[in-house]
Amino acid sequence: MDYIKLGSTGLEVSRLCLGCMSYGEPDRGGHAWTLTENESRPFIKKALELGINFFDTANVYSDGSSEEIVGRALRDFTNRDDVVLATKVHGRMRQGANGAGLSRKAIMSEIDNSLKRLGTDYVDLYQIHRWDYETPIEETMEALHDVVKAGKARYIGASSMYAWQFLKANHIAEKNGWTRFVSMQNYLNLLYREEEREMLPLCKEEGIGVIPWSPMARGRLTRDWEETSTRKETDEFGKTLYSHTEEADRQVVERVKAIAEKRGVPRAQVALAWVLQKETVTAPIIGATKLHHLEDAVAALSLKLTQEEIANLEEPYIPHPVLGFK
Repeated sequence: MDYIKLGSTGLEVSRLCLGCMSYGEPDRGGHAWTLTENESRPFIKKALELGINFFDTANVYSDGSSEEIVGRALRDFTNRDDVVLATKVHGRMRQGANGAGLSRKAIMSEIDNSLKRLGTDYVDLYQIHRWDYETPIEETMEALHDVVKAGKARYIGASSMYAWQFLKANHIAEKNGWTRFVSMQNYLNLLYREEEREMLPLCKEEGIGVIPWSPMARGRLTRDWEETSTRKETDEFGKTLYSHTEEADRQVVERVKAIAEKRGVPRAQVALAWVLQKETVTAPIIGATKLHHLEDAVAALSLKLTQEEIANLEEPYIPHPVLGFK
């Protein structure tokens, strides 16, 4: 396993981050395809054995049960200080007023709730899951700063938003002497490259770590276009991401297949290798529901695509509607 600094911080993370949305009780929350605790634990253990030290979850995943499962597994399998644990805040966790969003009240409540579920005194990276249009960003940034100063988070980060929003948040933090975002968890893969226009150049200029989610497009880059899965059929959010540019996307999928066959490797390795070779990318967030998914991801670290292969993969791409922000 290779390790890298997260942006301009001194924090070392593995070049792969294990995304833990797949690990949660299926009868809690809206993801019927998730793995139960007994099914999930081997994946967390295997990731640690492969050298992955970076784990990402969120309070909203499977109604908090992802945090519970991940927290118990990490306590059983490793030392807390040996891992980089990330979680997120924004989504609705209860009905009624103040049950979601990024108000000071919501953040202060949800960090404590997450820490309790994770069974730890702190998280290494506390991220806002989305932008809150109903709360002043000044209120959010000061609350996050206070979370850090209270020792409940070591660093703060953000997830999918417009580049101007991200820059504004960090400018306000800097102006007030508050903690700045050190990472951006954005949506980036061969089927969605809109982040190349503004967000990735911004992160490069500002020394921000980039930890893309869905680097294999929810599995679409790893199988034939017509092939389906339980997740594909039941993932309503996923359906909104890939319904506008199907013909161009199909061509990209076919080119991934062709290069993988020529190389004699699984398609997942080709798709992930493309993300890993992006100059600004720190650690893609990988999902794994079969153990070979983890092994393929690690193998992708050693797969170096040629400039000709990269150009071939990118050539069919057409501009996409801006997606993933909600």
